[in-house]
Amino acid sequence: MTSIVKISPSILSANFSKLGEEVISLEKAGADYIHIDVMDGHFVPNITIGRDVIKGLRPLTKKIFDVHLMIDKVDNFIKDFASAGSDIITFHPEATDNMKKTIRLIKEHGKKVGVSLKPNSSIDLIKDCYEELDLILIMSVEPGFGGQKFMPEVLDKLKKIKKIITEKKLNIDIEIDGGINFENCSLAKKAGANILVSGSTVFKENSGNLKKNIGLLRSS
Repeated sequence: MTSIVKISPSILSANFSKLGEEVISLEKAGADYIHIDVMDGHFVPNITIGRDVIKGLRPLTKKIFDVHLMIDKVDNFIKDFASAGSDIITFHPEATDNMKKTIRLIKEHGKKVGVSLKPNSSIDLIKDCYEELDLILIMSVEPGFGGQKFMPEVLDKLKKIKKIITEKKLNIDIEIDGGINFENCSLAKKAGANILVSGSTVFKENSGNLKKNIGLLRSS
């Protein structure tokens, strides 16, 4: 895992009436990834964007599309989101009956594989899969809505995963998502995260100065 901290702004906090413009602005502002939250109203109590929106955004930027699928029966949708232009596809263990199969499906489409753990999800859910993963996403809020308050108790989980990855000598990115701001981002980095997802802070702090906010998250 690289020691360079990357910023993956969540477009869940963007202005949806000009989403394409927002994505272009994020690239110009120095975002490393574009984080795209896909919710189905079943796995989580909210509905956001789907395959066609990702497909529409894809020609606008060469930035990595970091796609977080919060949907039931996730295997049924891997092909759609892969073909739409996702670069990293992250799913939840609870959304599949067979994690190994889901990981294989994502890799068969030439995409990087991420697994996400909710605040109350045990790290034991991924104990047999570390060697097959490119990314582990730790949720520091309950998934479903943007603008929630950071849950510091998940940092212990993050530290444990970092320790396991180090002991296994694996090259896995650790991403954290949920309430990340200028005050707590240093805690996440110290615990082992090297990718920070942030929506409200990137889009709303400092009068929406994207470049400044991305820079502050990276350097704080």
